[in-house]
Amino acid sequence: MATQIFTNISLLANTSMGTGFVRGKELSILPCIKNAYMIIEDDTIAEIGEMAKYHFTNESYSVARNTIVLPCWCDSHTHIVFATSREEEFIDKIKGLSYSEIAERGGGILNSAKKLNETSEDELFNSAWKRLEDVSKLGTGAIEIKSGYGLSVEGELKMLRVIKRLKEKSSLKIKSTFLGAHTFPLEYKENHQQYVDMIINQMLPVISEEKLADYIDVFCEKGFFSVEEMKIICEAGKKYGLKPKLHVNQLNSIDGVQTGISLNALSLDHLETLTEYEIELLGKYKGSSTLLPSAAFFLRMPLQPARSLINAGAALTLASDYNPGSSPSGNMNFVISLACIQMKMLPEEAINAATINGACAIEIENDFGSISVGKKANLIFTKAVPSLAYLPYSFGENLIDKVMINGEFK
Repeated sequence: MATQIFTNISLLANTSMGTGFVRGKELSILPCIKNAYMIIEDDTIAEIGEMAKYHFTNESYSVARNTIVLPCWCDSHTHIVFATSREEEFIDKIKGLSYSEIAERGGGILNSAKKLNETSEDELFNSAWKRLEDVSKLGTGAIEIKSGYGLSVEGELKMLRVIKRLKEKSSLKIKSTFLGAHTFPLEYKENHQQYVDMIINQMLPVISEEKLADYIDVFCEKGFFSVEEMKIICEAGKKYGLKPKLHVNQLNSIDGVQTGISLNALSLDHLETLTEYEIELLGKYKGSSTLLPSAAFFLRMPLQPARSLINAGAALTLASDYNPGSSPSGNMNFVISLACIQMKMLPEEAINAATINGACAIEIENDFGSISVGKKANLIFTKAVPSLAYLPYSFGENLIDKVMINGEFK
């Protein structure tokens, strides 16, 4: 058994033993140990504590003075399997076109779907693998990946098989979500029911047989999938054991929150457009209210009302929404800075939202999301920094010295 000992750590951040969502005011409580030591056995955290209580004489240790150690980020909402970037639409946005206008012209999700269906499975795997390696060096140790750029039986299955291959090869913890209901292909624009039937009768049985997904998702918005269509698709997914994780209230408030709660969704994601009543509901909702600030930032939309949600008692989670159209970055460090700078979240709140709550949002909280004895050694070691608040404050610096995944440095 390989043993690693780290001593004189300036701060061990998020040493919570909890395994459930941190909610409301409790989000600002981040258990930490100053001047700490940590012992890792193989891929697992074996012991942590204050240096004053350190009793080992083993000389094989590493000094981590002036270093903050955090649990790796758990990014619970991404779309990192895609064929190509969409910077031409970035120019369209600069010129004033809206997200919906670009979609109506065949851009957006339809553009990604066209390119993906022209790309081989191996090409998709290789490009996604590079993105996965890149985000791991930025501190992401667990990640959810969605399909949704296939929009055909062959395309969606191809994406999910790529995600399955990533799961098998990567040292990161990966969860897979089926998002065949991302938008309607052009040929089904006037016949929604036929595409919904295809999802239910042709895609879901194969996904279940090949064990290609952990969750099911629907993009519920005006011009995309209605509340009723979302309900039908999620109920069908549940029959195959797929829990809902849903895109709601990004562009409009059309009862997506209410319906998602009635479906017992594990998480409701985006939430840029909320009424006071919906905020109150999310405060009582048992699942994750997942905020994606870098998407709102990129689309120049008002950011989510984080403070109101926290005050209501919601379980806030932060994720990157890494995708080629509205959030072409998987840098969770920037997401945390945005949350603090633009949404007025405290550093402790943002870190909890990106670690333990992110883990809960993909049901891996027993092994990931905090620096606790018995959990996996998925850790971020910072460069020498003066305080925890310096991490989101100095948003333009790369403050990560090294990243450990399953007890091994990347």
